[in-house]
Amino acid sequence: MSSNNENKYDEIINLSKNRGILEPTSEVYEGFAGFFDYGPVGVELKKNIEKAWWRFFVQMRDDVVGMDGAIILHPTVWKASGHVDRFKDQIVACTKTPSHKFRADHVIEEELGIATEGMSNDELQKLITENKIKCPVCGSLLGEVSDFRTMFETSVGAESSLIAYLRPETAQAIFADFRWVKRTSRKSLPFGIAQIGKAFRNEISPRNFVFRSREFNQMELEYFIHPDQKFECKYLGDKELGKSARFLDMRTQLKNMEQKEKKTGDEGISMTFGEALEKKVVAWREFDASRKILSEQSSPWHAYWLCKTLEFYTSIGINENNLRFREHVPDELSHYSKATWDLEYRFPFGWKEIVGIANRSDYDLKQHSKFSNKDMSVYDEAKKQNVMPVVIEPSFGLERAIMAVLIESYDRREGAGKDAGKSAGDEKVVLHLANSIAPVKVIVLPLEKKPEPVKIAHDLFEKLKGMYMCDFDESGSIGKRYARADEIGVPVAITIDNESLTDHAATIRYRDTTKQERVPISDIPDKISQIINSSL
Repeated sequence: MSSNNENKYDEIINLSKNRGILEPTSEVYEGFAGFFDYGPVGVELKKNIEKAWWRFFVQMRDDVVGMDGAIILHPTVWKASGHVDRFKDQIVACTKTPSHKFRADHVIEEELGIATEGMSNDELQKLITENKIKCPVCGSLLGEVSDFRTMFETSVGAESSLIAYLRPETAQAIFADFRWVKRTSRKSLPFGIAQIGKAFRNEISPRNFVFRSREFNQMELEYFIHPDQKFECKYLGDKELGKSARFLDMRTQLKNMEQKEKKTGDEGISMTFGEALEKKVVAWREFDASRKILSEQSSPWHAYWLCKTLEFYTSIGINENNLRFREHVPDELSHYSKATWDLEYRFPFGWKEIVGIANRSDYDLKQHSKFSNKDMSVYDEAKKQNVMPVVIEPSFGLERAIMAVLIESYDRREGAGKDAGKSAGDEKVVLHLANSIAPVKVIVLPLEKKPEPVKIAHDLFEKLKGMYMCDFDESGSIGKRYARADEIGVPVAITIDNESLTDHAATIRYRDTTKQERVPISDIPDKISQIINSSL
């Protein structure tokens, strides 16, 4: 991480704590690693991103419905899905201080700068031994690499005889409830089921603020497709096909790995989604037992959901230049996947996943049919037989989305000081958040604490707070109040002054330009609606 990026990363963490966005939970007890609390500003940012996601993927579509599943599911769900047997990380401990435990792949990647996806315990152990990799904390020898199940266990019932798990993903509730949701929503293939909710993973070493934590939120969509139409996407039109993105495909990465080049050194190749399909960059791949490619065919449904994922992120203010799609290499693929692409963001600590878009084929529905003895197939009226849908899954990490928009929007106007969230001279920190996700849309500021302008300001505040999340601030100089508003990304500030008593107008000040405009008070509600809604 460069010095400038490291400074920016630290400043954003400090800003999050100082301005009520996010902080480690239970700080009065010195925190609890991997768990975080949202403050007054953070909870609004979280809800706005959720709302924007729900609007984009559910509300504005007629082929997607929502649900909200339980956090604790029947234990057999996780046996059927493969999580009980496969959901593990590889752990290594310090021989001097065994309480110092680390993910073996992370330790190796940070020390050697190489990719370790899919490596066995023996292969990781060999790299640690041959390269004499030591404990990152104290420099002592590391022990043996072993497996560590990352699902949180709990017990259900008074006798604590039934072992269950906190869900490590939200997807399995959708698969388990597929028959019920399809019947009650009366949807026919293709259609999707969306869900937003908490998931839990017992991470060995939480890191990078909220990027890798133990309790987090997912926004997931499972899109079900008739198996005979898996290569025929009716929504993929000229708009999507002509859209460009950056792709780091499987073959490029394998070539780099053979040449012992760093995978992260390749930014990816820019091409349209149409070109990516024509060249079989985005493809449905069949593998043998050793993960060698047997066959591949262009996958239009996968390309479509990659495109929609990119479109969503740009709609909430992320610059496309800081986004790329990276395909999972064979050894990295989940056991069910025919192909998986990550949408990665250029964080200060490198390219990292913010969305995984997986081709899960028909694996999950077949598994739940087998373990539950309930038929998850769909009756095809034309063929007069049952078919098992295949699935494309865009899975978004909400905390990662929040980190991305904070990094993307964070700015210091020229001459700002060193302390995050603080001003130097007349310059300030500002979050250029998209209006649609800004935690507070408008702030009302009486210039002085005289009764008359304060009453006008309060009356205006009462009107506006029924429309949007609105704030009222009468403490400190007007410059400090503008600064506080800029630091949490408030798009519009309205100042009531003594002249408002005679001209019945107020000053609107715009966050991004700092330009000001005098507007009649009676016109302000409509003016604010015009400003905010223009970005929705």
